[in-house]
Amino acid sequence: MKLVVLGAGESGVGTAVLGKQKGYNVFVSDNGAIAKKYKQVLLINEIPFEENGHTEATVLIADVVMKSPGIPDTVPLIKKLNELGTKVISEIEFASQYTDATIVGITGSNGKTTTTMLAHHILKNGDLNVGVAGNIGDSFAEQVAENQYDKYVLELSSFQLDGIDKFAPHIAIITNITPDHLDRYDYKFENYIDSKFRITMNQTKDDYLIYDGDDIVILKWLENNKTEAKLLPFSIKKSLKKGAFLRGNNIIIKTNKDEIKMGITSLALQGKHNVKNSMAAAMTAQLLKVRKETIRESLEDFEGAEHRLEKVLKISGVQYINDSKATNINATFYALDSVKTPTVWIVGGVDKGNDYFDLMPLVREKVKAIICLGTDNQKIVKTFENVIDLIVETKGAEEAVKVAYKIAEKGDSVLLSPACASFDLFENYEDRGRQFKQAVREL
Repeated sequence: MKLVVLGAGESGVGTAVLGKQKGYNVFVSDNGAIAKKYKQVLLINEIPFEENGHTEATVLIADVVMKSPGIPDTVPLIKKLNELGTKVISEIEFASQYTDATIVGITGSNGKTTTTMLAHHILKNGDLNVGVAGNIGDSFAEQVAENQYDKYVLELSSFQLDGIDKFAPHIAIITNITPDHLDRYDYKFENYIDSKFRITMNQTKDDYLIYDGDDIVILKWLENNKTEAKLLPFSIKKSLKKGAFLRGNNIIIKTNKDEIKMGITSLALQGKHNVKNSMAAAMTAQLLKVRKETIRESLEDFEGAEHRLEKVLKISGVQYINDSKATNINATFYALDSVKTPTVWIVGGVDKGNDYFDLMPLVREKVKAIICLGTDNQKIVKTFENVIDLIVETKGAEEAVKVAYKIAEKGDSVLLSPACASFDLFENYEDRGRQFKQAVREL
């Protein structure tokens, strides 16, 4: 069987290693240059590869193709493979067929990284033999090849779910659905929604779907479509017979006969969205038989994800916050909502079809100045020029931070929450966040 891997990043190289281990004739092809660390792995494992372009003849004779999530379906090579009827799948689909581990799959427009890390943290504290993969950490395929985990917590993007066929997590979580990546879905929100719900398409009546019971988009989909999985909603607005909800200032979690109760003030992660993330992670742990005390303790001592509302430093009474992972409007909405002080907001990058008007009430209420961080800031300027007197355009993290330092006064916050992708000025959102933090430390 010939396995061709398109894209030699984390997921691609992991798939190549697992493929070789399982007896496939593997070939790796990358349109760009392959990073040194990944090239090293391919050489050590004696896996043939090419870089800086695909040799079509070699790719088209594949029995199965694993494509990296970053490659759109509209690329001519993928179209040709589809016309030939060649199976084009994601790493998640490929690796899941080689493990008997219990899988928790987590998707959503926002909060999926935090929920994934939180669920993994609780399960690990509960002494379960658990790995974390998908969009974070080491490649899922590589872990299946090299580790013997009984359980996996996987953060899944819509792109990864687009490439599944039989993949079925025992527990699926949808944190929320808001417009994102519409450039990859013909600018149709319904296509993106359907993509997210692929997470539950192969689930059976023995599986669980945990979801935001306050999310209109999710509720509407569930009204009009069917899933076999047992439904477990979480809500901060209403009481539920089953699931997780608020009673006064306490979270109540009921997935079985046992009820867990804990105060929201003791949660390590504050903010409404994090109450929801905590509920989803706690229900997962309860289903997997982690002790109540462990769940409580874990929710109290968890340290948040890097680049997600990460407090960097307080300088001259000004709090600098790195929320570089906010690559869409909804994530930035959460960020602005959670900051309680006058804010100098650093925003911008590669726009994915954003409607900034959704942020208008929060901007009016909290933002005293806007610093644009992107190559094209026209849309941002146009949206807010009549509301915010001071809008400055910058071309790098260091410049943005220096400008913010001049504007901010004691008691303010400087918030990097870009609402955009980072590829115009940075390698990725991590690079953007690290450059921001470095610039703050050098003030």
